[in-house]
Amino acid sequence: MAQAPINVRRKPRQSRAKFTQQALLETTVQLLREKSFDEITIREITEIAGVGLGTFYEYFSQKEDVIALIIHQYIKMNIQQLQQLATACVSDHHVLDIKHYLHYLIQQQLRIIRQEQRIWATIFLLERQLSSVEIYQKHYQLMTQHWQNLLAPYFPQGVEKQHMAQNLHRIIYGFIMQTLLIQPDFQDWENLQEDIITASLAFVTTKED
Repeated sequence: MAQAPINVRRKPRQSRAKFTQQALLETTVQLLREKSFDEITIREITEIAGVGLGTFYEYFSQKEDVIALIIHQYIKMNIQQLQQLATACVSDHHVLDIKHYLHYLIQQQLRIIRQEQRIWATIFLLERQLSSVEIYQKHYQLMTQHWQNLLAPYFPQGVEKQHMAQNLHRIIYGFIMQTLLIQPDFQDWENLQEDIITASLAFVTTKED
């Protein structure tokens, strides 16, 4: 059966409405830590969030819409966290070379994912199941632009920076996503980190040669 289009009914503008929508999102995340998406019901979400079913449908047309917004929020939070860490790193280490900088970013990216490992595993799975090509493209563009911003202190030129950002996203996202899709409770993060760093640094070395 084809998936119904994902649609957030309306964006909350007043603080109370934003609080209500956020309560629905946070409740769904809480439930995803305990059970699978298919086991969660809209009634369960609303009861825990302390709102009525009618309130849910003011913001969302279906359960999948909540997940779509959660995915987008988690991607944006990931970007913000890593950007803040990168800015602090560059500020503290003015002469840090690109290889050490990239090593640090990958290490921090994996730390961020591990903090919410179960949620990220679910996000990767549901993104594949629910997202349209257009949503994938939007997230891809968001992440490649993010990596361009991270690389800006070392690669000011547009074309080279864009190409490198695309490949770093492909490597890092691909390694992490495929790992958690196959093993949601994956534990061998140290070896995964080394594999990602090896692949990423090989690409950077090639560009520097």
